Amino acid sequence: MSGSRPSISVERYGDRLRRAAVAAGRHERDALLIGVGADLRYLAGYDALPLERLTMLVVPAVGTPTLVVPRLESLPARSCPAVAGLLVELVTWDETDDPMLVLAELVGSGGSGRLAVSDRLWASFLLGLQRAIPGATFSLASVILRELRMIKDADEIELLRLAAHAADRVIAEMAAGPLIGRTEADVAAEIRRRLVAEGHETADFAIVGSGPNSASPHHGASARLIRAGEPLLLDIGGPFDGYGSDVTRVLWLTGGDPDQGPDAEYRRLYDVLYEAQAEGTAAARPGVPAERVDAVSRALITAAGYGPNFFHRLGHGIGLEAHEEPYLVAGNAEPLAPGMAFSIEPGIYLEGRYGARIEDIVVCGPSGPIVLNEAPRELLVVPG
Repeated sequence: MSGSRPSISVERYGDRLRRAAVAAGRHERDALLIGVGADLRYLAGYDALPLERLTMLVVPAVGTPTLVVPRLESLPARSCPAVAGLLVELVTWDETDDPMLVLAELVGSGGSGRLAVSDRLWASFLLGLQRAIPGATFSLASVILRELRMIKDADEIELLRLAAHAADRVIAEMAAGPLIGRTEADVAAEIRRRLVAEGHETADFAIVGSGPNSASPHHGASARLIRAGEPLLLDIGGPFDGYGSDVTRVLWLTGGDPDQGPDAEYRRLYDVLYEAQAEGTAAARPGVPAERVDAVSRALITAAGYGPNFFHRLGHGIGLEAHEEPYLVAGNAEPLAPGMAFSIEPGIYLEGRYGARIEDIVVCGPSGPIVLNEAPRELLVVPG
């Protein structure tokens, strides 16, 4: 493991909270109500447990933010950067209290208000808020926070880079073998261990698709034995100091026998995919609509006759969540801007036979794309 890790300073959290409050006012919201998840970690640096007991950050358009937590979670809450840095007031509630009434008192407005809630807030909490604040109107906080979270600062980009390089090393380690004769599930378990050893907090996913299973984009690693003379698709990643890695590479396993190499169809398929991924990456420049980047890659795949075999979007944003905005997909005309980070991952899948995908994490730089992953993109023909 190499590379020093930057950290998000207390001042940075203060800036995020101020900008969130300003954005809430601009969108005519009285307050943001942020439950457990990436939005809470982004604004307060608090990686709270997802409990049935309510934890919620209240960010008013005007006034001081407040973090409401169950009393048994007061110690970790008090230690988070925003509370420890005196940016946010801490309010605790006891087991016999109704936390919804605590929130209703905080947002005020006589039981009304224009409130924006985090997208992944549990339905039970939202229904409780609606009951406690009957005159309020609710909308999604993502409409407001997306403006902040989509544009990564230098420290966030560096954490994404370190995450990408750690995942690249795991790909290289796995390519060295042994692979043939093992189950997909066994290989996936090793990938998860290696990601953690390389600095990830957890391994969120380890897609291992061998042979015909490589044609299933989200294949769950199974008891199938990996064999010579077939491809092995690896799509791996997880959080690294909160910021995600996500890389996909394909190995072709020969078992040391040159006659077990890729057939002509697979080589053609992969050559098309390689070009589509390279051209899509080159198109990811400031001002280019997100859907245009998808269209560039898709046009090449379609022209080669594989259009129906590429049936997912080209990419997704990445940061504190593995999938976040912006999405590179038809219908998203939003122009790319410096600081946006996303995957570029075209795939071609021939059901029942085999498939391939090449995926990198890319940052839209001031003058063009910055590719964070360094693992070779060529088809890796290895003994296995």
